[in-house]
Amino acid sequence: MGPLGWIRAVPPTMNNTMQRTVFYVSDSTGITAETIGHTMLTQFEGVRFDTYRLAFVDSVEKAKAAALRIRSSWARDGLRPVVINTVIDAELSAILADTGALILDVFAPFIAPLEDELGVRRKPAVNRAHGLVDFAKYEARIDATNYALSHDDGISVDFNQADLILLGVSRSGKTPTCLYMALHFACRQLSIDPG
Repeated sequence: MGPLGWIRAVPPTMNNTMQRTVFYVSDSTGITAETIGHTMLTQFEGVRFDTYRLAFVDSVEKAKAAALRIRSSWARDGLRPVVINTVIDAELSAILADTGALILDVFAPFIAPLEDELGVRRKPAVNRAHGLVDFAKYEARIDATNYALSHDDGISVDFNQADLILLGVSRSGKTPTCLYMALHFACRQLSIDPG
């Protein structure tokens, strides 16, 4: 039964293929939700998934807008949408759950067992996985990248700041090697993990 109380008699089909709407909802980029969701969905043959990534759902207003879009999908299709959710905030997740969609919370199955095992309660925070924690690390990596690229292929011959000059024949991988070394050396100078 749909959210408005009506039932769609026949699921939408294309050449006998069932069609379902899936939303990847995240308080960050949505890449994790989409990657995990896509991996799960590929296990189901005979179903065509129309997928939408709803990224940066990090406020009540954005969660309500996402919920409206999910409900509208249900009203349009007559089938309950699937939501792959990586929103950390419980209040925002509750707003999404109120849509009646099938909510697959990516983190839920793992948090309680980890808390039990570690003896520590989690401290929810957005962007820990993707965000930069250390501004010095970010700045060092940007400076190293800029230096390596501005001197790539002899664009500039001022090597006064260079600790190493890499020479090689064309297509031998000098540029990626220089970038890799520059990033790691810059971070080592600051005694930080280059990640």
